[in-house]
This record gives sequence, C-alpha cells and structure tokens, in this order.
Amino acid sequence: MSSVKNIFEQFVSNLPNDPGVYQFLDKYGKIIYIGKAKNLKKRVSSYFNRNLASAKTRIMVAKIFELNYIVVDTEGDALLLENNLIKKYKPRYNVMLKDDKTYPWICIKNEPFPRVFVTRNVIKDGSEYFGPYTSVKLVNIIMSLFKSLFKIRTCKYLLSSENIAFRRFKPCLEYHIGNCYAPCIGNISEAQYVLQINNIKSILKGNISSVTEYMNNLMKEYSNNMEFEKAHDIKEKLHHLEKFQSKSVIVNPAINNVDVFSIVTHGDSAFVNFLKVVNGFIIQAHTMELKRKLDETNEESLLFSIIDIRNRLNSNSKEIIIPFNINTEIEGVKFIIPQRGDKKKLLDLSTRNCFYYKKEKIKSQEKSGKSVDRSQRIMDTMAKDLHLNFQPRRIECFDNSNIQGEYPVASCVVFIDGKPAKREYRHFNIKTVEGPNDYASMEEVIYRRYKRLLEEKGTLPQLIVIDGGKGQLKSALNALDRLELRGDIAIVSIAKRLEEIYFPGDSTPLYIDKNSETLKIIQQLRDEAHRFGITFHRNKRSKGMITSELDNIKGVGEKSKEALYQRFRTIDNIKKACFEDLAMVIGNQRAKLVYEYLKK
Repeated sequence: MSSVKNIFEQFVSNLPNDPGVYQFLDKYGKIIYIGKAKNLKKRVSSYFNRNLASAKTRIMVAKIFELNYIVVDTEGDALLLENNLIKKYKPRYNVMLKDDKTYPWICIKNEPFPRVFVTRNVIKDGSEYFGPYTSVKLVNIIMSLFKSLFKIRTCKYLLSSENIAFRRFKPCLEYHIGNCYAPCIGNISEAQYVLQINNIKSILKGNISSVTEYMNNLMKEYSNNMEFEKAHDIKEKLHHLEKFQSKSVIVNPAINNVDVFSIVTHGDSAFVNFLKVVNGFIIQAHTMELKRKLDETNEESLLFSIIDIRNRLNSNSKEIIIPFNINTEIEGVKFIIPQRGDKKKLLDLSTRNCFYYKKEKIKSQEKSGKSVDRSQRIMDTMAKDLHLNFQPRRIECFDNSNIQGEYPVASCVVFIDGKPAKREYRHFNIKTVEGPNDYASMEEVIYRRYKRLLEEKGTLPQLIVIDGGKGQLKSALNALDRLELRGDIAIVSIAKRLEEIYFPGDSTPLYIDKNSETLKIIQQLRDEAHRFGITFHRNKRSKGMITSELDNIKGVGEKSKEALYQRFRTIDNIKKACFEDLAMVIGNQRAKLVYEYLKK
C-alpha cells in the first residue's frame, strides 16, 4: 500500500475538486474499477490516505498502476457516465449486473397509417417507442389487447396518398377476416386511423380512463342512432379493456408518474425491485440482481440500480420513492422516504417483491447445488460402509460374458461421484484364455486394463468392484499383484445370490443394509456392467454365427459378409432372401455364389 501511495500521492494532489468519474487501470492497461465522485480529489485520495477496512479494496488498490479521470458538470452527470462506462468495460471490481439483456419495446412507426409492433431495436427515425418491457408475456397481452380493440394494419406497404388513390395495393387476408380496415384501398381516412393510434398511445402511457371514456361516449352515440351492432362491438372492446385493466395493480389514483425502488441483500448479492406507477396503476415491474465486488453499501448499490434501471427502462419520473436516504441529488428528481399512507404501501409492495425474488434465487441455487451435496453424502456413506479411509470418487466395475466358452468378452463400466460416466466404458475380447474360465478371464482383463492405464498415465480408480464371488476377487488380486498395484486401489466383489460383499483376505462377507445407498450404487454398477457386457457378447455371437456359415463360400470376402450382416442381421434372413435382394447388397456375381450355396 505504501508504494502505491507514494506513486500516486503527487498525482492525486493535483486532481480537481469537481464532480467526475475516475478509472483505475492495472499494469496491463486494463480498467479494473470505475467510480464516481462529488469531489474527485477527496474521493480518489481516500483510497491512498487512510487504512482501508475492506480486504477486497486493499487487494484492488495494490493492483492500481494507472489512474484516469473525467470531469463533468454535476453529480447526476457523473452517475450516468459511471453507469455507462461500467456496462461498456465491465471492470473486475465493480458491481456486476446479473440480468444485463435487451428488453422488448412497443413501436408506433413514424409513417402514414402507423403500424404498431414489438421490437428489441430502437431506431431514431421519429417513431415512438414505449417500454422497454421486462416481461415478454405482458407485451404479448398488450399486443393481443390492441388486436381485439383496434383494426390496425400489419402490412409494410408505403400507404402514401398517391399509392392509395391509384389503388396500387390489394387488401390482404387480415381485412377479409375483419382484423384491418384496409387503409391500403382507402376504406378509412388517415384522421380516423390516427384516432385509434392515439388511443393506443394513451393505453401505453397508462391513461386507460381516457380511452374508456371515449369508447363509452362512442357506444352511446351508436346506440342513440340505432346502430346496435356497432354499439355492441364497442361494448365487447370495453370488456376486453376492463379485463386488461383488472390485471393491473391499482393504487391511489392521485399517485401519478412515480418510480418506486427497494433493496434487500443476501451475502455478496443485492436484489433491487422497481415499480412504475402512472395514474394509480402499476404499469411496469422489474427486479434485478447485483453482485457486489468491494463490499459496497446498500446506499451505493441502490443508487447504482436507480440510475441503471431508469436509464434502461426509459423512465423520466420526477418523483422516486426509496426506503432510506442515499445522500445524492439528481437534477429535477425528488426523493421521498414515506413513513405511512399509500406511498408507504407501494414501498412495502416493492420490498415484498424483492424478498420473493431473493427467495427464488436462493432456492434455485440450492437446487443446483443439490446434486453436489448428494454425491458428497453418498461418497461419505460408501467410505464408511466399506471401511475406506478415502472417498471412492471413481469406481470401476468388471463383468465376464460367455456361453460355454464361446465368444468370451468382458466389460468395464465407470462411475464418477456415484453417477455413470458412459464415455469411460470399455469392452474387452478375451485373448489368452481358452474355454469357459471366468477366473482366468477376469485376471486377464484386470491386468490389461490397468497395465494400459499405467503406460498411458491415465486416471486410476479409488475402488474396483468385481461381479462375482471369492474366486473372481482372488483372480483380480493376482492381476494387481503382477502390476504392483495391490494396496494402491481398494477392491471388493459382490456375489449375486445374497448380495454379499467380499474383501481381500477376509472369507467372511459383509452384508450391507438393503436400503443403504452404498449397496444401491454397487448393485447399479454390477447391473450396468452386466448389461453392457451382454449387449457386446450378443452382437459378437450373432456376427460370429453368420460369418461361420458364410466362411465356406469361396469368392465371398469379409466385406461382403459384413454387408450381408448389416442388411439382414441374421443367417436365417439371408437364407430367406431372394437373389435380387442379395444382389442389391453385394452385386450379382457374389449374390449368385451365396444364393446357390445356401439353397443346397
């Protein structure tokens, strides 16, 4: 710290006493922290002229190699600039947003007979954008409401007065099914169409009452003129509007254009909720998570969130309700800390949303860590039940398969942390053993498996499980003795009849509780090794039986026999096949040889 202090002491003394943003860079020129200050000189010097309580901050300061700063006019400007720079550079020691994403907007296009659609790209072309909305579901509900209330166009035609006058367009399906007035053929004037657009704008701004008042007056006018069908149509639209309105949370109508912020914390995380209230309705709600890197206070976290959310969600409310004083001024904005009344109820609602969001996050994290906790518990249980001084994280299980010594094979399955690791499974063809000799086959497979792992410096297991009794276990131990691995790897066998567990040098088996997780894992290993080995043995036996009958046919090679096997699967199917089917697989000449031989 002293060396850092000496390096920057002269530089800091020359900093201005103005508001601004400062940047700390490491020796590689990478920005590691961005901060804002009412007074740059006082704020930056505080990192070097006092003992820092936070260990994280001391580590960060020790990495500072260069310091840059930007002077601005007001503290509010510093807040906005800091927020934008953090999102751009994502410094290591700054607060990290956990939900930095693009949200949808509802666009009213700047064009004749404007379209209304959802977009995630804001283009500065004079169009009006409402949002962004943090809930796609809410956007879909709003757009569905507009479709039921207003017959606005969805086509991308350029509906200039000349194009309409010359009837350059034909009405589309939307017109024919009653969803559009077809302004493309002049069925509605632009002034009448704009009335609909204005009503849409009022709804998006939260002024639903003005729209309902307009529609009620229109319904009465139709009714007085005996136009009952039109009046009924308006009534249906009012019903849709009221249904949509009922989904909004209603507060005191006197509360207009207000932002509400609350915060709760959990460890290094802070959860901030935002509510936007217009004309007594909550029209937007959003909760975000921040990861605090330097033990930032609740005040600092809340202030950062206020600037970020208002910037991202395009809010310009002049009144902000908060739970405590943040000792900061933003030009044109009034902060309120309510103690009672409707505004206090709004703050409590926001805080409640924060708690719910935090609870969901903690549950989600616990759920994702559940498998880790379960595997840890199983490993501890297995170590205890099998009298091991370590956790058997990697277990390998072996099984032999043969029928009266024919086509002898073996299988090896691997479990890591109590779960199958299928990419690690291996098959073995028995090479040195003749006839049905399970003991010698087991010794061969164990020897080959771990000789290769030793040569390739592969990962050895902590535990070997042998499918069989004392004889198979002794054979496996012989292989480990030859490799000088006895004592380095724990080994047991499981006998099928009574699920007995045998240990080396102990003739008395261990009987584990049938409900024990240890026995269930060993049984699963044994069953998986048996399944894997039987599948390999069956395939090999089927292939061997086919090729054995075809081996006597001169002029038919291995590739032809393999092709026949792949196509017909069994020798019986090959015998039943007609000449044409055989010829399609191996050609006319070889098909004739096979066909004539098998028909004898």
